[in-house]
Amino acid sequence: MDRDARLKRLRFRAWHRGTKEADLLVGGFFDAHASGWNDDQIGWFEALMEEQDVDIMAWAIGTAEVPQRWQSEMMSAMQRLNYIPIAR
Repeated sequence: MDRDARLKRLRFRAWHRGTKEADLLVGGFFDAHASGWNDDQIGWFEALMEEQDVDIMAWAIGTAEVPQRWQSEMMSAMQRLNYIPIAR
């Protein structure tokens, strides 16, 4: 599958997680960062999409320890949460 098709598929999966909160966290992360990803980073995100939303959200907000498999600069970027628009 070519890069554009992979990213299009991933964008859909990122924004259709099942809850609004997960959509904002995962989809927002995708929209903020995916344009600069290389093939390895795309692969990392594809694999992450197989994980449960509750786990991804817990790792991102720091309520659960990130398993070694997911510890990376990508997860660190996800944990910054500065890509989620919050009405103030």
